[in-house]
Amino acid sequence: MDAVIKNTKRKVIDIPEDVFRCLSIKAAAQGTNLKRYIEGLLAKDVEDAVANMADSEAYRWLSTHDPDGLVPAGKEEQDEFRKWLAV
Repeated sequence: MDAVIKNTKRKVIDIPEDVFRCLSIKAAAQGTNLKRYIEGLLAKDVEDAVANMADSEAYRWLSTHDPDGLVPAGKEEQDEFRKWLAV
């Protein structure tokens, strides 16, 4: 998963001190840092959620929450694409 470059979002979160300490210990035990450990936990949670969805349900959810590719390109974007293709 680390070898694949994906678009990311940055979010600042507050973690209670005792939770922070526990997660830091678990991360160190796995030989990683806290940031990567938490990112892994979140990615695993999403994988589990998607794995338990039917394909139609997953598509419906993705279409609603991450409509990448479902929004038509505007005139300016179409012109840039044509210029990039040298058409």
